[in-house]
Amino acid sequence: MRASHDMVSCSGFCVRCNTEHSLSQGPARQACRELMALLEEKRRIDLHAPDSEADPRFSTDVLFSEARGHMFGVMVYRDGQGNLGAAKAFSGQYNGSWLVDGWVGPVVDVAEFERVNAPGERAVKAMGRRMEALEAGARARQVLKRQRRIMSRKLMGELFGLYRLRNFAGESRALAEVFLGNGIPTGTGDCCAPKLLHHAVRNRLTPLGLAEFYWGRENRSGSKRHGEFYPACEEKCRPILGFLLCGVHP
Repeated sequence: MRASHDMVSCSGFCVRCNTEHSLSQGPARQACRELMALLEEKRRIDLHAPDSEADPRFSTDVLFSEARGHMFGVMVYRDGQGNLGAAKAFSGQYNGSWLVDGWVGPVVDVAEFERVNAPGERAVKAMGRRMEALEAGARARQVLKRQRRIMSRKLMGELFGLYRLRNFAGESRALAEVFLGNGIPTGTGDCCAPKLLHHAVRNRLTPLGLAEFYWGRENRSGSKRHGEFYPACEEKCRPILGFLLCGVHP
């Protein structure tokens, strides 16, 4: 039986090398355990803030409500001077926030993302309201439905165009260039593993291990449970992890 620290946490096929690249949990599994203990104790994710300055938006209570849980990840690394360190990330946004002090930020520039997304999202929602005001079988409703679908796809394409991925081999590519598969799912590039690996490349860090766990009320399908470890997801992460892991040498 494979030791837990040797379990592969993220992997993907690399077109450049024509092989599968992977990274095990390694020392990151224990680092996750330590983070879990902190989350249990503090019951919030703004861990660097004094208790008197804690932001209610970052309470973990929301994770045990109808909103349900969230994925968190830790990467243990070695920097250019040989020092060991750890970086942590949460998947996507946390209660509507991209950035929380002490956590690795998103791959995409937040200001640029919001500049593109805000007006596009408003337009899509406005069209949806117009559609809902019409009778279910009305031809005008069907026309608006098709137009909204086209508008949504166009917006997603523009947003994905903002994602520029870099790997340990010194390559930089647009998300659409490296995604292996048809149709990029919403949220691709926003999970813990891509955030942490992108952070490592940008800061010249060598990953020694990466692990992810779920915290909060189990998801609706029951496939993720509180405090359990999970590998990077198949749908959004695996199609880009081969590129992101290319050139890594723990």
